Amino acid sequence: MTATYTAPPTYTAGLVTDGDAFAELAPAWGRLYGRCAAATPFQSHAWLHSWWRSYGDRGRLRLLLVRSGGELVAAAPMMLVRRPLPALVPLGGAISDYGDVLLDDADDGRAADALTEALSEAARTALIDFREVRPGGTVERVYDRWRGPRRTVGDSMCLELPAVPMDELVARLPSNKAQRVRAKLRKLTALGVERRAAGPEAVDAALHRLLELHRLQWQGRKVTTEHLHPRFREHLVRAVGPMVRSGDAVVTEFRIGAEVVAVDLTLLSRSLAGGYLYGAHPSLRERRADVAVMLLDACAENAASAANAGAGGPGTLSLLRGDEPYKHHWRPEPVVNQRLLLARRRTAPLLSAALCEAAARRRGKEVLHRWRRRDQGQRPYRADR
Repeated sequence: MTATYTAPPTYTAGLVTDGDAFAELAPAWGRLYGRCAAATPFQSHAWLHSWWRSYGDRGRLRLLLVRSGGELVAAAPMMLVRRPLPALVPLGGAISDYGDVLLDDADDGRAADALTEALSEAARTALIDFREVRPGGTVERVYDRWRGPRRTVGDSMCLELPAVPMDELVARLPSNKAQRVRAKLRKLTALGVERRAAGPEAVDAALHRLLELHRLQWQGRKVTTEHLHPRFREHLVRAVGPMVRSGDAVVTEFRIGAEVVAVDLTLLSRSLAGGYLYGAHPSLRERRADVAVMLLDACAENAASAANAGAGGPGTLSLLRGDEPYKHHWRPEPVVNQRLLLARRRTAPLLSAALCEAAARRRGKEVLHRWRRRDQGQRPYRADR
């Protein structure tokens, strides 16, 4: 009798520093992304590779990859920066609301161990600085395994709602506020506002309209200047088309008659749905249409549709980063992103410096927040987004 046995899978870690090799990872990256329940749309290959093409610096790409049996089972999309401290930071930058790594949900710990070791080797004399990690993010499994100095500090505030239909969101409000929201929904119907999702063939044109409407609505007012930059336009158009085709994004156009009066971009993943960016014509305000209600209604419908289409679907409707008072009208749950700092023994001084910088920045934000709360009135949904 011949005995047979199954050899345990081997795990191999590698480093990719070439942008073309990053592009070729799309199929394997997509499969891993689909097996990582905690992943947000900002960890999709379409988003990150497009971001790298628009914002990356040659020679700074650091993709840590772990494979088992030839299949990608873990990935840390990083880049090397020199200022303000030498550090490995996640791809996606300031225009991405969440940073994280990818790990196969079925991992028994060996892929996480291999990824942790690969990150330690790649860091060398640099700090590892994971910004904007959503609580429960996959990189927490790396943090738990880290053998060197490590610290966690608070990062941006996000506000979250359950991913339920609009009528259920309205039912969460006090009766007087709920009545006002229902009246605003009836007003939108009376104005003849209709919405429809742009198909893959129409996404690029819809995104150009979104950005033009975004420019119009903020003309003469303070706006995130990056949203007006050509590189942001190129990134968004390049990334969102594939995301729409894969079900990771929905671009919704709002029309009155033949006129497109607003366009909204909602990003989707297994864990959450989030309204990322919109553009609305100033005439909507003149017609006394409540843009906040209009957009949230569409975002809630997109989240519910994604839930019906998949196994479970997103359980969270995120208002993404920002603690603006107008968001609190919907009675959301405040959730603070985390900043995970990982160092080797030799780079412990960098960790101390980063903690000092974070403390100073936090104090500055507290002062600014108090000043703004004294002077801030009602603002449109998602502020400049």
